[in-house]
Amino acid sequence: MTDDDRPSAPAGAGDTNSASGTAHEAESAVPPAAELLERVGFDADENVLTRRQAEVLALRERGLRQSDIADRLGTSRANVSSVEASARENVTRARETISFAEALSAPVRVEVSAGTDLYDVPERIYDACDEVGVKVNYTAPDLMKLVSDEAGDAVSGRGVVADLLVGVTSDGSVRVRRSD
Repeated sequence: MTDDDRPSAPAGAGDTNSASGTAHEAESAVPPAAELLERVGFDADENVLTRRQAEVLALRERGLRQSDIADRLGTSRANVSSVEASARENVTRARETISFAEALSAPVRVEVSAGTDLYDVPERIYDACDEVGVKVNYTAPDLMKLVSDEAGDAVSGRGVVADLLVGVTSDGSVRVRRSD
């Protein structure tokens, strides 16, 4: 089995040693993709995923291997791998779009320039929030961790190495994105 063919579900979901029996029995216990999509209310006209991408993700999230999905859908494992990769990229892009829209509409926007010490960021965010009456429910250390985690490689140690835009929504949610 290749790394691409390993299920993405939590450990144990597709184990052949589980109480449910063999991998084939576990696979057959998963409903058809169309039924899974109907249960969650998937609408291809309102979604960034194609129906096939949604089917593949739904089946992968239930622990099926790519080869098993290929058998179910009457295609190759390589095609399932390609469809899954495209679907995950679409999900990432949709999340980025939502983050961008939230940052644009956030009542608090703090620009953090490259070279800023991460320890200075919370105070700048708190000050900007105080000016418009938005409450942030994070301590300074939690806020630094959140900014660092969401900024990814734009933060290295205590240093901000790429320009960031920190948005805070009216409910106090914090969104971080690169602005360079």
